[in-house]
Amino acid sequence: MLTGVREQLGQALFRRVAGPGGPATRARIHHTPGPRWFGPDRPIRTVHGDASMFIGGLTALLLQSLHPLAMAAVAGHSGFRGDPWGRLQRTSTFLAVTTYGTAADAQEAVDHVRGIHRRIRGTTAEGVPYHAADPHLLGWVHAAETDSFLRAHERYGARPLDAAGYDAYVADTARVAEALGAVDPPRDRSELAERLTAYRPELRATPEARSAARFLLLQPPLPLPVRPFYGGLAASAVTLLPPWARGMLRLPRVPVVEDLAVRPTGQVLTRTIRWAMTPARET
Repeated sequence: MLTGVREQLGQALFRRVAGPGGPATRARIHHTPGPRWFGPDRPIRTVHGDASMFIGGLTALLLQSLHPLAMAAVAGHSGFRGDPWGRLQRTSTFLAVTTYGTAADAQEAVDHVRGIHRRIRGTTAEGVPYHAADPHLLGWVHAAETDSFLRAHERYGARPLDAAGYDAYVADTARVAEALGAVDPPRDRSELAERLTAYRPELRATPEARSAARFLLLQPPLPLPVRPFYGGLAASAVTLLPPWARGMLRLPRVPVVEDLAVRPTGQVLTRTIRWAMTPARET
């Protein structure tokens, strides 16, 4: 009976993240022969294959929204409200292909995204032009994403890396960022922190950013029975934000509650996801 529950939960989670074609896509990514951008021992494989990504992904979306140009591009072109699961599935597939797929498939995925970025341009409500292919804007999206995934894995990963391992993770992600068009992405954790600091004068919580935060945290497109589960993930994601980012989004810290309830809940949820999505061993 427990095995059946595990399989059902694992399949439901996988369908949400990977979409209806997930099994075929997974088989192609992992079983197509050929050279890869990253070998089996690379830290990027460890981080991106862990259940902590469920939390880190939410943190990344919240943090990325603080750049007005990035948020304007998302609000105007991504369809995240009308098709949030489709966006999640496209993002997760891109991460899987570039992390685990053949070099040829990884490059094809990058070329596809770059083609989309070239078409996404517009003007903010204040009249400031933006272009998704702008290397500076790509640099922000990459830095925010990398920092969020790293923080989530460090706190909730099954096997957290040491300092050298996380530096190597940042270096691995730089390979993908450069392929997408970012210029001189950070290569270790110290450079990553410096890069985030350098972007801070450009950041602010626009009405679109706060609206996106409310949507992600309070109005997820999910059935009522699973909202408490999602709520635990969302609360855990908020705790990973840098204090200055939480202040901008008006998400105050409640130390006792977070230390005694939110962090343990995040650990339980990631362990549950990990258990559900790991195939049971035959006996």
